[in-house]
Amino acid sequence: MAKPVSRTNRRSSGNRRSGGNSIFTGVMIGVTVGAILAVGVALWITDNNPFTPATPTAVPPQAAPAAPEAAPSFDFYKVLPSDAPSVLPQSAAPAATATRYYLQAGAFQNADEADNLKAQLAMLGVEAAIQTGEVAGKGVLHRVRVGPFLALDDVNRTRSLLTQNNIPATLVKEIPHPQETP
Repeated sequence: MAKPVSRTNRRSSGNRRSGGNSIFTGVMIGVTVGAILAVGVALWITDNNPFTPATPTAVPPQAAPAAPEAAPSFDFYKVLPSDAPSVLPQSAAPAATATRYYLQAGAFQNADEADNLKAQLAMLGVEAAIQTGEVAGKGVLHRVRVGPFLALDDVNRTRSLLTQNNIPATLVKEIPHPQETP
């Protein structure tokens, strides 16, 4: 005769199967509800509701166009038609060339070192340029220069900023050569 199966054994084996499915189902429902709530809260906080119709932004009316600017006056119209030798009027004469000053923060044979110094100067708010040139007996040098400055007050202000940050700078004075007239 076969042994009858007790009810406790049947329930425990049945609970395992349905219990595993019910836990998985509960976790999935919880994750889904949590994701929906998270999206809803995010949209509510940012006032970005995709379900409201977009309101067109009003385009401001364009102002009436301003009166056209007066045409510039050119002196060469007065100079060209004459048969006399060309002499430029006083207003067209080149302005007095001013001396330009630069602060040279360094000269390096390695371009990477020059770039590093330029970056360090940029962090201080100072705009620098790298000039590369051949120097007799020394090879190629990469100069890191700040400027040009037209006034010595600007030079001194920038030099004191560089000195405060332990960057030595040398003053370089450039006097432009007057150009020959043909």
